[in-house]
Amino acid sequence: MVHIGNDWDKILAEDFASDYYANIRAFLKREYAQHTIYPSMYDIFNALKTTAYKDVNVVILGQDPYHGPGQAHGYAFSVRPGVQIPPSLVNIYKELHDELGIEIPQTGCLLGWAQQGVLLLNTALTVREASPNSHRDCGWTLLTDSIIRKLNLRDRPMVFMLWGANARAKTALITNPAHLVLTAPHPSPLSASRGFFGCGHFRKANEFLAKQDKPVRIDWAAL
Repeated sequence: MVHIGNDWDKILAEDFASDYYANIRAFLKREYAQHTIYPSMYDIFNALKTTAYKDVNVVILGQDPYHGPGQAHGYAFSVRPGVQIPPSLVNIYKELHDELGIEIPQTGCLLGWAQQGVLLLNTALTVREASPNSHRDCGWTLLTDSIIRKLNLRDRPMVFMLWGANARAKTALITNPAHLVLTAPHPSPLSASRGFFGCGHFRKANEFLAKQDKPVRIDWAAL
């Protein structure tokens, strides 16, 4: 049984006890035995472990984990300290700099965002080495759909940043007018110039959160 260690355990209890999640587990058992899979099976739920349901201020939703050695560690777009910053994250940092004047960080580890209530989630939580989207249809979308639906039900406003086609497909799940939904192309080099650059999401998120009854400001420079 999955153990997150915070309120997600109760919120997702039915999902983790479901037939569809049993199918995911069986699939992953075969995949980890036969192929190189990222992230480590011990890191799959790091984003949920770090950012409790009650603490979510912003959801950044991407496609699936990095598929190269030593990169993915359970947080969308993040890599461990000391790992070369991937191109998608380089573009995220460029957008941050253009929007807010933040100096380009020297680390690709986004744990500081997660600790401020930024849920760094992908639509699929695992991937086969060198095969992007390879686990898209194993059942992860059912779980991440459920996560988004449950966040949508929360009264306290939050911001959803949906980047890329896989993430934008979840727009219909966010029906609560209390929340702000921002969509853009994926920040990868293949698509960033089609509307990710200039999207203004980081600025818009802080402007929205500052207007709430309990104002919040994400320090995007704090990594």
